[in-house]
Amino acid sequence: MTASLLRLIGPGLRAQAGVLVALMAASGLTESIGVMLLVPLLTAIEPNQTGAISGALAELGLSLSLGGMLAVFVLLVTARGLINLARNRAALRLELTAVEGLRGRAWRGILDADWRALGSIRQADGANLLIDNIDRAGYGMNQVVAGLAAGITLSGLALAGLAVAPVVTLGAGLGGILVLLAYRGLRQRAAALGERLGLAYQTMHRSIGESLGALRTIKSLGGEARAEASALAGFASLREASLSYQRVVGVGQFALQAGGAIVLAGLVWLGVQRWGLGATAILPVVALFARALPLLGSLQENWQNFEHTRPAITAVFALIDQVEAAREPELPLSAPPDLRRAIALSAITVRHEGAEKPALDAITLTVPARALIALTGASGAGKSTLADVRGGLISPDAGSLLIDGTPLDAAQRRAWRSQVAYVQQDPALLADTVRANLLWAAPAADQTRIMAALRDAACQFVFGWPQGIDTPIGDGGRALSGGERQRLMLARALLRDPALLILDEATSALDAENEALIAQALAGLKGRMAILIIAHRGALTALADRTYRLDQGKLVS
Repeated sequence: MTASLLRLIGPGLRAQAGVLVALMAASGLTESIGVMLLVPLLTAIEPNQTGAISGALAELGLSLSLGGMLAVFVLLVTARGLINLARNRAALRLELTAVEGLRGRAWRGILDADWRALGSIRQADGANLLIDNIDRAGYGMNQVVAGLAAGITLSGLALAGLAVAPVVTLGAGLGGILVLLAYRGLRQRAAALGERLGLAYQTMHRSIGESLGALRTIKSLGGEARAEASALAGFASLREASLSYQRVVGVGQFALQAGGAIVLAGLVWLGVQRWGLGATAILPVVALFARALPLLGSLQENWQNFEHTRPAITAVFALIDQVEAAREPELPLSAPPDLRRAIALSAITVRHEGAEKPALDAITLTVPARALIALTGASGAGKSTLADVRGGLISPDAGSLLIDGTPLDAAQRRAWRSQVAYVQQDPALLADTVRANLLWAAPAADQTRIMAALRDAACQFVFGWPQGIDTPIGDGGRALSGGERQRLMLARALLRDPALLILDEATSALDAENEALIAQALAGLKGRMAILIIAHRGALTALADRTYRLDQGKLVS
């Protein structure tokens, strides 16, 4: 628990945590003093009743008048209210800052990770970790803070009880410790249910994410009922995991309340019948116990809730550790290579983790700077991997990427990416305007550059819209046809003014008419930049100056 809490808080939040603990201590102190004032207050009401605290105050020459005691009591309650207000705000600020920091750290780690390492993270699983699990981790921190506040207040009440009735307080304290020990099994059960809840969330995210991406297919195949049944099964699993945990919590609360009543009754009976305690001792002890029992219940429940969220915390830090371990090294800024003659791959070998054979096996290939080449081959032949190496997206396990005969080191390879633009098979468009989507590639591009890129990509359809380039295109570009989306992707790539343009199966899902429009656009780009087309066949490969074929990671033609 301690290790998880330290990771959640982190070094940057230790000062905030220290202030919060100080506020908790002040709150507990004011409450314990307020309870101890019950003794002199009772003495002021019934002068014949005396006690250790009343005697100590009398020896100090302090007034025991009813008005004075009530005034002090009101001041203490007011002070505690203000302290608790500050404490709650500090606790919320600490929780939100920690959650924001975790989410930022995880997202930054994903963005900075090596491309090959990211291939092992499923999109839905990543979203589940970044959203639900980090929220649950924040809730876990909330429970630790609440439990710590309850524990500090309990400590203050225990000190007050020792001053009023030491024997009874020691007995109650021993009972409280036994309760926490007895609840160990429930906390372990809570952790197991937390893992079950995490799996339920992950399964639900995966199912919903896949279904949302396949709505067209679902409806065209008449699969609405199956998709609904799958989603409902996920919802039911989530509901059952939550209900199971609430049953555990409910049993614990019932046992604590019933057991607490029995212990209180027994201690009061012993105090009066065996130890001869009077009202000035018994009544404050009853008040202390009545206040301490809910706090003990809160402490146990907070602890149990933290155990319930621990699997989510573990999963979050597992993701963070994974992506940070795969972080690309920090490198000095390097000027991008100026491609003038040729891009070359020299004995390039790439091995993916867990694969028996290399994705690329000693590939050597030199292509002129302004050439348009096509790369063909069966699925899994290594075409996309070769394109990623050529674009500087991944580093090879062996061999070199050379620009104009100069091998690129890690810093130059990353700088080379700024000269490369991709058009992939699945359009990646924002739910925004045409302009916003294009400016993602070149934030400083002016209207003239935007219009030129649209014309070069055969996107004249935009010019006839009433709002022109400020027209919203819907979620993922759903307001556009498939061909329009791909041509808009091409326009965004061209706005980058790349030295190398890569089209990875960019027309595989398009009809002949739209493929012909993109082929026409590419024909107009020949000679302006290096173009790599990955395709099985079709109009684009017909444009190539040279076609190469990959087979199981080897260049065969």
